[in-house]
Amino acid sequence: VQLQASGGGLVQAGGSLRLSCEVSGLTFSNYRMGWFRQAPGKEREFVASIRWSGGYTNYADSVKGRFTISGDNAKNTVYLQMLSLKPEDTAVYYCAAARLAEGVYSAARYAYWGQGTQVTVSS
Repeated sequence: VQLQASGGGLVQAGGSLRLSCEVSGLTFSNYRMGWFRQAPGKEREFVASIRWSGGYTNYADSVKGRFTISGDNAKNTVYLQMLSLKPEDTAVYYCAAARLAEGVYSAARYAYWGQGTQVTVSS
């Protein structure tokens, strides 16, 4: 199983970025994909998740209305579109995969992880 995250960078507050996570080695219908982030000195926190079958999504309150998670089955890729970025969104962003029987919000429930991509939002 491999998850390859990309798309991070430096952006001004109010700007946007789209993160991508290319996935291989999974039977997608059996998994939920998630994005987490970790800022320096803080714990890794849930950002968003999507269930491949049905497209059900969940978001952290801090990103609702600004971030959108989506998936492209043909490309085996999950996206995180981030709009209206704020300095507090600065973190390393990770994509992860969890079996459907596991929980949505806890990082410990996700079995597979990508390498992380840095997002820095300047004020």
